[in-house]
Amino acid sequence: MSASPSGTASRSAAPTRSASTPGTVASPRPTQAPVLRLGDSGAEVTELQRRLAQLRLFPGTADGDYDRMTETAVRTYQLARGVLTDESGVYGTATRASLESETTKP
Repeated sequence: MSASPSGTASRSAAPTRSASTPGTVASPRPTQAPVLRLGDSGAEVTELQRRLAQLRLFPGTADGDYDRMTETAVRTYQLARGVLTDESGVYGTATRASLESETTKP
């Protein structure tokens, strides 16, 4: 330790990072949900299909493939709810928010 100008001992170890240090984040930011479209696949698509099925808009099996049937169901949902900010048939931010507000997570 070395003496500081005030006469008290101070440590000269590496500085610690705090939430106020530029370039650091106090807590991790939530990841933004992906935009889904024709050709996508996976668990997010399965959840989308199941939510659409809750509203009787998706008659198929929730298989995780964003195929033409899924695209048509999303387009039908968008038109019925007046969600016009996302591309037609694409499960974007506005469509997701609307659909999730009226269905339960499967």
